[in-house]
Amino acid sequence: MSLIEITPHTHDVVLDLKYATPNNFTGKPVYARAACYLHPEAEKLLLVARDLAAIQGYKLKIFDAFRPSEAQWKLWKHTPDPDFLADPRRGSPHSRGVAVDLTLVNEANGADLDMGTPFDLFNIKSHHGNPHVSPLAQKNRLLLMGIMTTAGWDFYRNEWWHFQLFDSRDFELLGDADLPAPMTAP
Repeated sequence: MSLIEITPHTHDVVLDLKYATPNNFTGKPVYARAACYLHPEAEKLLLVARDLAAIQGYKLKIFDAFRPSEAQWKLWKHTPDPDFLADPRRGSPHSRGVAVDLTLVNEANGADLDMGTPFDLFNIKSHHGNPHVSPLAQKNRLLLMGIMTTAGWDFYRNEWWHFQLFDSRDFELLGDADLPAPMTAP
């Protein structure tokens, strides 16, 4: 099975792959190679979401998509919190290539929409419907959820940024060996 690489050039999205930088909850890069991949079925839905966002004047900004199983283990060893991370023994939808973490940016000026919390804040404020974020952030989260669910994605209630295919557990777990070159840092 081949994953499809997602790039700004081929998919008209913005990439800000947090796990390829120290700007993530571990404080250091998890990926040695910054790359964004999705399973072909997820890629089709990403294109629908991209087009729906564009109608509203927004672009999709992707923080993470396919996450090799090796990277999932690194994240779990750092923070084994099942409310925000899938136990790698069970497997993550990210490690199947059928999940994406993202936000919306204003197409005119490139500014991120206010979502009330940063990406990967493992806190109740990151939950959908949390009344302790501003009304504007709640509106923006609903806009993102509306775009993604209309495009055919399921959402995870604890993370405003996470969307996955409804049948995500039906897909096989994949790792660095399934890529043209490994992503996970040694």
